Amino acid sequence: MTLKELTDQVSGKGRGPLFAALLALIAGLPGILALPPVDRDESRFAEASAQMLESGDFTTIMFQDVPRFKKPVGIYWLQALSVKLLSGVERREIWAYRIPSLLGAMLAAGACAWGAAAFLRPGLATMAGALMASTAMLSTESNLAATDAALCGATTLAMAALARLYFAAREGPPAGWRVKALFWLGVSASVLLKGPIGPMVVALTILGLVAWERRARWLTTLGWDWGLILFFGITLPWALAITVTTDGAFWGMAVGGDLAPKLMSGQEGHGSPPGYYALLSPWLAFPASLLLPAGLVAGWRLRAEPGVRFALCWLIPSAIVFELVPTKLPHYVLPLYGALAWLMAAALGHPLGRFARWGGVGLEALAAIVFVGLVGYGVWLYGDVASWIWLTLAGVLLAATAVAGALLLLRRRAGLATAAVIGLGVLAHDALAGGLAPTLKPLWLSDQVARALAKAKISPRQGLAPSPVAVAGFPEPSMVFALGATTQLGDAGDAATAIVQGRPAVVEGRQQPAFQADLAAAHAGASLVATVSGLDYSTGKPQILRVYAPLPAAPKPGG
Repeated sequence: MTLKELTDQVSGKGRGPLFAALLALIAGLPGILALPPVDRDESRFAEASAQMLESGDFTTIMFQDVPRFKKPVGIYWLQALSVKLLSGVERREIWAYRIPSLLGAMLAAGACAWGAAAFLRPGLATMAGALMASTAMLSTESNLAATDAALCGATTLAMAALARLYFAAREGPPAGWRVKALFWLGVSASVLLKGPIGPMVVALTILGLVAWERRARWLTTLGWDWGLILFFGITLPWALAITVTTDGAFWGMAVGGDLAPKLMSGQEGHGSPPGYYALLSPWLAFPASLLLPAGLVAGWRLRAEPGVRFALCWLIPSAIVFELVPTKLPHYVLPLYGALAWLMAAALGHPLGRFARWGGVGLEALAAIVFVGLVGYGVWLYGDVASWIWLTLAGVLLAATAVAGALLLLRRRAGLATAAVIGLGVLAHDALAGGLAPTLKPLWLSDQVARALAKAKISPRQGLAPSPVAVAGFPEPSMVFALGATTQLGDAGDAATAIVQGRPAVVEGRQQPAFQADLAAAHAGASLVATVSGLDYSTGKPQILRVYAPLPAAPKPGG
């Protein structure tokens, strides 16, 4: 059986989207289960969702006692529902908060294949979804309890439905009310997840197509009458509720305090010049970077084809906007990966030229080499014996991905090369995220502290010590998620006060002299139960965290 026959058989009877979603599940599940909570965004999202469950307030978003008015409520609701169904808020199990991200990645891959099936043969459409599922950026975001994988799923669903409506107006496969409903549901969900990003991608795509073709009649088929009612019915209730609850403060912070600074300058040190995403694309798209040059060439040569034209209008206008916005993070462009996957899959339907083949081999090899080098350096600094074993396995898989892709692509076996790099690339990601990363214990300081408190039987979460734990000099969100919403992030004085009051304390090394001085002044003592050392990767600073318990009270005379 040839690869074409195999992919067509896998894709038969509409199974292509299911296969792509299954591949996204395989790529994301090990990391979800194995990775400790990550600073800073993931732990902030997860803690805010936990506090919704603890407080019963599902309108206002809070991190400890500080309003978190940066993003809409969608991801918090999804995480709270996941924890309610699968775990318990008191357990602080991070995997349960990550399930919406995994489902978002699965939706993105499945929707990518479903949309591509409107203009590509079934095997190539399935390959588009598989390419999407395998990309390092989507696989990584599916491991994190943040908003971007879910946003990618909602936006890709909306774009796939929009594409089907576009093709239906051009004598393509018919698209009825269900497709229209999926379009409006995707747009609505994207707004609840991250505000204007999803609608921006949709609007720029439509504007690009109308400007290119100078025809807009097909837009009348989107179901504007009941679609807008559905959109406002989904998005407006919470928008009104948060406006009333916060007296409009949410919008002032979300727009004036978060969105506007990103548009004006590099917020929180994340500023980069135009070209940032293009430069990172071989790593963000790996292992699909093997077909990046082929996809770009196909985009130019096949631009007269409706499917390729749609993908170009999906990709180029929004990519220009993302490149021009000063604040840049790698995951911002994730909603555009479906367009890249469509162009790559379209390229597989034609012979690949010399530039596409050699360019793809070069990018794949470069990405694999850099990945191995960076991960190897991390293991050298922070790894143990298990880390070296996982590094060896991951290194072999990354090397095999690059070598197999090169050998097959240069022999003009593009389809087989693509299947090989997808399979090997997914396994490499699983080895890195699910196997290697958790062994780098010096990076997971909060998790180690929580384990030390539990081992010493002084964790308030176990009901074995008064709360809250006072943490001096390590104000990372992962510590709050690990120890609970009441965790006191402060200084040496707060830690000494906690000891005097019979509560546990965690003291960072630079706070140690002041902590000892404050204890002496209070005529109190503390028992050192654990020392945790490592790196705060959010700041790049080495850390030594000492975990203290109050000394047992001295027995009274004659007691």
